Amino acid sequence: MKPLQGKKILVTREASQAKAFSRQIALAGGIPVELPLLEINCSQRAENLPIWQRLDSYSWILFTSANGVDCFFRQLEALKIPANRFASAKIGVVGHKTENALKEHGKHADFIPSVYDAETMGHEFLRKHPRPGTILLVRGSRSRDVLPHLFGRENIAFDSLEVYETVYNKSIGSKLTETLDENEFAFITFTSPSTIEAFIDLGGLPHLLDTSICCIGTTTAEKAESCGFADIIVPDEFTIEGMVSVMGHAVTGKD
Repeated sequence: MKPLQGKKILVTREASQAKAFSRQIALAGGIPVELPLLEINCSQRAENLPIWQRLDSYSWILFTSANGVDCFFRQLEALKIPANRFASAKIGVVGHKTENALKEHGKHADFIPSVYDAETMGHEFLRKHPRPGTILLVRGSRSRDVLPHLFGRENIAFDSLEVYETVYNKSIGSKLTETLDENEFAFITFTSPSTIEAFIDLGGLPHLLDTSICCIGTTTAEKAESCGFADIIVPDEFTIEGMVSVMGHAVTGKD
């Protein structure tokens, strides 16, 4: 029998990314229920134009999400900036999903941390590249300030380029409450602190504080714990595949 056989699992991540997660859950025998709590919108900000115009001045470009990669290249195209403008820059990514998004645009990663979070990314990057030159951080509107704070403390020259906005999917609020009332979930899954914030803002918190939740990494788990969730599991590898694996182990361990 498959490890998640017949178990309902709530998938809360943004719609375009939820499908891949749901496929992994279904392959493990689970029943995914998608309720995207966030929307990702690529955004072009007028104050960023000087950064786009000096792309060739950066020694490193660091991406902390696949969304950042996709929106960065969309805006390159919209601004008619050739990708060879930053051909001399090296590229760092937070994990393999972000690396895969980069490969779709014909680029490769020169740096990937051993653990897929901003803290590890920053510290390992500076250990390997203590004098990296000027860095461009490609970020979203809700990106945490771990890397900016670290680089600021270490007097590393950097610019931040916000290329997408993450907003709550307000249209799904009533559907969330209805879904939680009518289903018994083995797990609720969260892939960022923002999904937890959206879950609470859209009315989900009173329903399921006692339900098991699976968080993609320690930062998301810390947010869940601070919000009152108690039964939290986290994979060793901070990926959706890792989440499916740890949920399967949790189910088979209970059976």
